[in-house]
This record gives sequence, C-alpha cells and structure tokens, in this order.
Amino acid sequence: MAQTLSIRTRGQGLHEVTDEVWRVVRESGVTDGLCTVFIRHTSASLTIQENADPSARRDLEAWLNRLVPERDSLYTHTAEGPDDMPSHIKAILTNVSLSIPIMNGELVLGTWQGIYVWEHRRHGHARQVVVHCG
Repeated sequence: MAQTLSIRTRGQGLHEVTDEVWRVVRESGVTDGLCTVFIRHTSASLTIQENADPSARRDLEAWLNRLVPERDSLYTHTAEGPDDMPSHIKAILTNVSLSIPIMNGELVLGTWQGIYVWEHRRHGHARQVVVHCG
C-alpha cells in the first residue's frame, strides 16, 4: 500500500511528519514489514532525528548552512535565487528516502526519533512525500 502526503513547509528547516507517516502505516494494515518514505523533490530531503529538544534541529540547520553557504561564486545554477544550488547540494548530502521497519503494526523508531522533511529552500513549499508499506 502506498500513499502520497502533501506536506506544506514553512521555509528552511526540519518539519516533523512522524504522525502523518504513522497514520499511513496504521491504515495499511501491515503488521510486519518495511515502511519506505520517499520525497519527490531535489531541493528538500528526509531525515530521522531527535524529536524532543528543538535546539538539536536548530544546530543541524546552522551546521548545514555553514557547510553549504549561499552565494558561493562557484555556483552557476542560481535561476531561482541564492538558495537554489545550495538546496540541491544539501539534498544530496542528506536523504531522499528512508526505510523504517514495521513490527507488530508499529514503526520501529527509537524513543527520541522523529521523521522530518528537511526543507532546504528559504520559502515554504508544498512537498510530496510517498509512504509505502509492505
């Protein structure tokens, strides 16, 4: 069973989608298997990360922005603004898909793990995330 989620981001940063993915898993009826989560974009990504302390997410965002700065003179792909090429680089450094085991009808996530869409563009977007359970 697969379902496409439309996730509206508010701009650059990590946007939690754990509850939306859990809902798809419950609706699938899969008790033991694998949940694959895939984002259909090249300027956003997915990650499993700390969901208790927001400072961890802020630190990750700040670190990635230092690693891949905007306005680098070597970038030629800037048609959509100074965050254009950096967003693509950030997406290849992170994940476009995740694989999470399903056991006894539940996602096997750790206590402090959440599933996030990582928006790399400065402005919010409607992101398409496909969740497949099997």
